[in-house]
Amino acid sequence: MPELTIAVAKGRLQADALALLARAGAVVSSAALSSRRLALEDESGRYRFIFVKPSDVPVYVEHGIADCGVVGRDVLLESETDLLQPLTLDIARCRIVVAARTGTSLRGLGMLRVATKYPRLAAAHFGAQGRPAEIIELSGSVELAPVLGLADCIVDLVETGATLLENGLEEIEVIGESTARLVVNRASYQLKAAAVATLIAALEVAKAQVSNLD
Repeated sequence: MPELTIAVAKGRLQADALALLARAGAVVSSAALSSRRLALEDESGRYRFIFVKPSDVPVYVEHGIADCGVVGRDVLLESETDLLQPLTLDIARCRIVVAARTGTSLRGLGMLRVATKYPRLAAAHFGAQGRPAEIIELSGSVELAPVLGLADCIVDLVETGATLLENGLEEIEVIGESTARLVVNRASYQLKAAAVATLIAALEVAKAQVSNLD
């Protein structure tokens, strides 16, 4: 029976997360990964991986379905779940930004219309600035909102900025940085202390190895 269940965010983070976990000794065979199964054991049998939407990783971990998870800081800021974050993994590095149509000034606008996949984060950011904002929650294609007149600006995750440029947008402000985090369920951190500590130590070594290669 696996010692730990680890939730991994599907999508852009998944490949880098699995590569780092493999360096830490948690290797999933290519044959298993090529299947459509959403729950897999690593080759050692010590770990079970479940692959879920990024926004669901904190939920699975907080409720103890998974002992640990690998997910971006942006998701954690939005979710407000009660999790331990013992390790920054230095993968999936991105920026959380405010962006608007190129050449647009947001100064002098009254109620700012903000389209985003991060409604809590956006509301907190503009609230801290004392700027009134109508938050328009979208699940995808956020870059279209200013172009089509739905919003004055967006709050979104940016890696290279190429998608913004291609859609006639530019960064106005950087809210913060986002990298992947290892998160741990509070009960698992106590009840499975040895297994969790072993995983953290192995990931620290793997992270250092990747840094040296860079």
